[in-house]
Amino acid sequence: MKKIILTLLCFGIIGSVWTATNAITEIAAVFRSEDKEYIRTMKQDLLSLKMAYPEYITAIEGDVNGKVYLVMKSGKKIIYDDKKEKSQEEKIANPDLQDMLEQIYPLTTTRELMDKNFDPGRCRVYELMAEVYGGSEGSIKKNLTNLSVGGKYCQFNKNNKAADSLSAAIKEVNGLIKSNKEIAGYVYPTSGTFNFRRIAGTSRLSAHSYGIAIDLAGNKWDYWKWATAEQGQKRLSTYPKELVEVFERNNFIWGGKWGHFDILHFEYRPEIIIKAKYFASKEKKDENWYYGAPEEDDRVREYIRYIDEVLR
Repeated sequence: MKKIILTLLCFGIIGSVWTATNAITEIAAVFRSEDKEYIRTMKQDLLSLKMAYPEYITAIEGDVNGKVYLVMKSGKKIIYDDKKEKSQEEKIANPDLQDMLEQIYPLTTTRELMDKNFDPGRCRVYELMAEVYGGSEGSIKKNLTNLSVGGKYCQFNKNNKAADSLSAAIKEVNGLIKSNKEIAGYVYPTSGTFNFRRIAGTSRLSAHSYGIAIDLAGNKWDYWKWATAEQGQKRLSTYPKELVEVFERNNFIWGGKWGHFDILHFEYRPEIIIKAKYFASKEKKDENWYYGAPEEDDRVREYIRYIDEVLR
């Protein structure tokens, strides 16, 4: 297959590696034939990913068949959209980047269980996880650092600011507890962070395997496999919204916002939070595709320019 590779140069003062050559006519024609809303969403997804993983994503590559790839620092290429029709179960089992970002995580407070197949962030592209956090148990362990959480040490991945973000969240949580001691019972004792294991009944690694998830204080009604919908709803209805908001501010998603609920579970997923923060609204379709993004940030403006150059 003939490929048209969009190479990159260094940005200089920004210290990024996202500069494109002129887009080639053939590939531009392919992208123009796509649905405008699809292109808009793809650009938003690519910007969200680059903002989330700036040190690890170095390029976008396209081919004349309209396939788009992220190029990682290692040289690994990860497809954005394999264009395969999938059930929700198939998306969970074998997602591409488009599948992973398709459902927009709600940053609003929820007191109701989500629909059964609404699981934003539950799709994980393991190629991406491996590139950022480690591709084997041994390499992941080398990236772990110890954090003090509730008077005990836990292990968390230091790459991509994951451990720093957990540390910041816990500091905020402890401040909440000082003003509302009831919150402590939802947090401590925590139930675990790093644990290299497969998700029960599957061959897929848990987010805990990468050291990017923390389970807070457990309850028998926390998990969809352990509890009825009614029990899960009762547990959800009492969960402190302030606690959830602290973790979300620090780029963690909450399993309480999944139809397959996992209420004690918080997972470091900056790409999911970034898309939710900047691109949740569909009301501004007449605006530029990047409407809502923080354009005051020089790096973000350069990412936008680059994406427009590649996918014009």
